[in-house]
Amino acid sequence: MAKITIDNKEVEVEDGITIIQACKTIGTEIPHFCYHEKLAIAGNCRMCLVEVEKVPKPVASCAMPVMDGMVVYTNTPAVKKAREGVMEFLLINHPLDCPICDQGGECDLQDQAFKYGGGKSRFHEDKRAVVDKDMGPLVKTQMTRCIHCMRCVRFATDIAGVEEIGSIGRGEHMEVTTYLERNLQSELSANIIDLCPVGALTNKPAAFMARSWELKSTPSIDVMDAMGSNILVDSRGLEVIRILPSMNEDVNEEWISDKTRFACDGLKNQRLDRPYVKKNGKLMPASWSEAIAAVVKALSECEASKIGAIAGTLVDMESMFLLKKLMNNLNSNNVDFNQFGYKFDTSSRGNYLFNSTISNIEQSDLCLLIGANPRINAPLLGSRIGRMVRKKKMIVGRVGDLYPQNYKITDLGTNSAILEDILSGKHPFVTELKKAKNPIIIVGDEAYGHKDGYAIMEAAFEISKKYNSIFNVLHNHASTVAALDIGFTNDKMPALDMVSKMKCIYLLGADEIDIPESDDVFVIYQGHHGDKGASRADIILPGCAYTEKDGIYINLEGRAQTGHIAVQAPGQAKDDREILTNIMIELGFEVSRSLKDTRNEIASIVPAVKNIGNITENPAPNFKKSKSRTLNKPFEKIECNFYMTDPISRNSITMAKCVAATMC
Repeated sequence: MAKITIDNKEVEVEDGITIIQACKTIGTEIPHFCYHEKLAIAGNCRMCLVEVEKVPKPVASCAMPVMDGMVVYTNTPAVKKAREGVMEFLLINHPLDCPICDQGGECDLQDQAFKYGGGKSRFHEDKRAVVDKDMGPLVKTQMTRCIHCMRCVRFATDIAGVEEIGSIGRGEHMEVTTYLERNLQSELSANIIDLCPVGALTNKPAAFMARSWELKSTPSIDVMDAMGSNILVDSRGLEVIRILPSMNEDVNEEWISDKTRFACDGLKNQRLDRPYVKKNGKLMPASWSEAIAAVVKALSECEASKIGAIAGTLVDMESMFLLKKLMNNLNSNNVDFNQFGYKFDTSSRGNYLFNSTISNIEQSDLCLLIGANPRINAPLLGSRIGRMVRKKKMIVGRVGDLYPQNYKITDLGTNSAILEDILSGKHPFVTELKKAKNPIIIVGDEAYGHKDGYAIMEAAFEISKKYNSIFNVLHNHASTVAALDIGFTNDKMPALDMVSKMKCIYLLGADEIDIPESDDVFVIYQGHHGDKGASRADIILPGCAYTEKDGIYINLEGRAQTGHIAVQAPGQAKDDREILTNIMIELGFEVSRSLKDTRNEIASIVPAVKNIGNITENPAPNFKKSKSRTLNKPFEKIECNFYMTDPISRNSITMAKCVAATMC
């Protein structure tokens, strides 16, 4: 620890931190543009100048490490004059277009010019102009506003791991641009919009739609993947205008994926806004009472063993719990969330969780990927792995198909038999596993979706046990862990078998499963988009999207988090819990309408729900030992379009533009 004095206050800080970080610990504000605590130090803007005793000139506090006995002054006349001079230089070429700039009201340059600027300029020459760059369908550019802080360049290189933004030219002729003048090719690219301290990089889909002070901001949870990223839903009236990241160091830090940020326009398209009932082979609009009565009639007339329920990938925990309760009251145990044929051993909660936790990836020195594709299925998790690899603090080995990642990987092969070689100690990679101090294993959908999924998962667990590694499962979907926690699964009657064996199927937001066009299967669809499930339905019950209801979502590491209502659902659509409650009441079953009562019931069987926002202590992985295990089949590549994985993103115009841009 070092003892330093800041503005006549003596403080004790960690060795090696910079002056700007030391000032932050005691609440002293230092203006800055280029500095960001998650990015490498650049020292470009010089706005963070401070005085240090016995140093003849002001120093850049972002680049100067503290030393024991250092005396720092942050508010002297010399510091004030230096900051005014820096601001004057920054504004030489900056256009005075604040009234039409989308960054207005959220602009660091605007705020700091007001607080630290001199209020006048001695420069009267013509301002330079820079040609705008085409960075694709997500990021709008006006590079005349750029102040060369290089945050976007450092983010692309250090965090996203895609070196596709840089600078050309020198001095007044310097320009920030994409290499080869092509679209950004990262799943995290739009985070540069938040990082940009001026209006050079802004949100293209939301351009000129609203000012920040016109928007209502609601904290919520992202459901586009299983990470459970914390977000802010910015809305005006009944419309979601944009999605922004909310800080959570343990989950998403301060970043979100491009799909999380921009798929929100899909909430407006192809929405189900009133009930429908099929009459004479054609879906006809109906009242809620007619639709509920038709559901009650269908469920009452069908044999209990022939009724099944399937939950989708975006469904909240409470809705799945109530649907399971409805099925149990009907004496049916045919419930499942698994539309993809995944194989999970649910004998222990640790068997299907990301046990090392997301943040503790940075404590690991080796990662073995088994049939996993973090870049597509969890871009932010992949970013953490990539940062460790680029810092040379982690090595990554992979068994499975060769999906492109943003970091160096040692490919071990694509055949599942390699796992047996690693387990027996015959494979060369075993040397690295033995040397590693904190190794982790990440198993993905190529493994648990494999025909030999149970055997592969068991082998992966045994490898983790033998080499003192932490066993992790990488999920793709927001509802998966919650469904497994409440037992919304049935190995004897999985979802893929229900389509051929059930007479009545209740789809709760399930749009990834094909049900044959047949008079033998009666389909009740409850969801928010007219997607695949609704197209086959005999009854349609319009529900709420994740931005239109309160709900609990459990992320891949077992952390329970709550989403909140940001906007009202369109038309006559109702909350999924309300719909299911009304059906149970009409059937004569006892059920509470209270959300609190439902959550208390869930908490009695899932302890994680009692500890919202945190991770509870979970049982260790413990797989059932199979009598015989034969692994000799190759992993099969799972084709996945990152930009279109669910009903919301499939109906997003922005995501469609991204797909078109990546195909060019």
